[in-house]
Amino acid sequence: MSDLAPLSGVPTQRQDPAPRQASDLVQFIDVEKIYPGNVHAVRRLNLTIARGEFLTFLGPSGSGKTTTLNMLAGFERPTHGTITLEGRSVDRLPPYERNIGMVFQNYALFPHMTVAENVAFPLSVRKHPKSEIGARVKRALETVRLDHLAQRKPSQLSGGQQQRVALARALVFEPSLVLMDEPLGALDKKLREHMQLELKQLHAMLDVTIVYVTHDQSEALTMSDRVAVFDGGSIVQIGAPDALYNEPLSPFVANFVGENNALPGTIEAVSSSECVVRLEGGDRVPATTVGALRVGDRATIAVRPERIHLGNGVAAAAALDATVEGQIYLGDHQRLLARLRGGELLTVKIGPGINHSSGDPVSLVWSPTDCRAFPAEHTTNP
Repeated sequence: MSDLAPLSGVPTQRQDPAPRQASDLVQFIDVEKIYPGNVHAVRRLNLTIARGEFLTFLGPSGSGKTTTLNMLAGFERPTHGTITLEGRSVDRLPPYERNIGMVFQNYALFPHMTVAENVAFPLSVRKHPKSEIGARVKRALETVRLDHLAQRKPSQLSGGQQQRVALARALVFEPSLVLMDEPLGALDKKLREHMQLELKQLHAMLDVTIVYVTHDQSEALTMSDRVAVFDGGSIVQIGAPDALYNEPLSPFVANFVGENNALPGTIEAVSSSECVVRLEGGDRVPATTVGALRVGDRATIAVRPERIHLGNGVAAAAALDATVEGQIYLGDHQRLLARLRGGELLTVKIGPGINHSSGDPVSLVWSPTDCRAFPAEHTTNP
């Protein structure tokens, strides 16, 4: 359903725009945004968003995710290409004519208005009859469980309550699409995690389409039906959260989505699906082949900390000797830091009851299906 800018040597999905289906709500067709000085903020983007979908744009600062959202909202106009909403081009429509709700990081509530007045504002500017406004506001506030605070001012609310008011305001005029730009960024960790669950529940209950922008991969993995990972103005991979986590198509995605151990080496043997990589210290590691790899090529392997196990006699294709350098206690698990004989430092996720001292020898094992090998020239740090 989506198309990606090409990355040499990295598998991508097709680049031509997909034909529109009845279930499609939004389409980006060959969209680019170029700023003065030939700065390409977004590069030839082809993307389809389905009705009722929760799609997250994930990426570091400057990757193009917010610019893409702003073009959809109408705050920016594409330099090239077309954006359609329900089959109609919106490139020349101002934001208030697009029937799109917006939720911002700073909430953007009017401090001199009550909660009810803030939620009613979109209805007032759209000239809804006053006889309808009260009932709609009450229904929207009930949806976010804040109807009992209708007469308070924003300054009398907590951060989480203010965010829910902003959400009610975005939903009150029953938009076809709701856009959220880092909406939980100002909240503390515990409240942010609680709001993630609330947003997911509201999405399921209301069956509204949500496009969500964040640089926080845990938010993206927790809430989304699909995640589009941005880098350098392009979507480098899009898919379900578990597919992105378990089957990254590039070192960038492996590093940006979740924790990852990246090890450099050289391809010693390769087939269509597997290869053997010789690491700097001489260890040979079987891995799943991703991209175009040949014998003698430099490569980078990626393996998640929780996919590495302590050997203790366990038979495995990859068994690397290492020395413990430290151990970090995190309550429900620990992170073991282990250095290979070639000097590479790996992080291993282990249980809370396993204890090792600095200098202890350990054997690290994992399955080739849990280890992915990429062409080395495409290694990128987020």
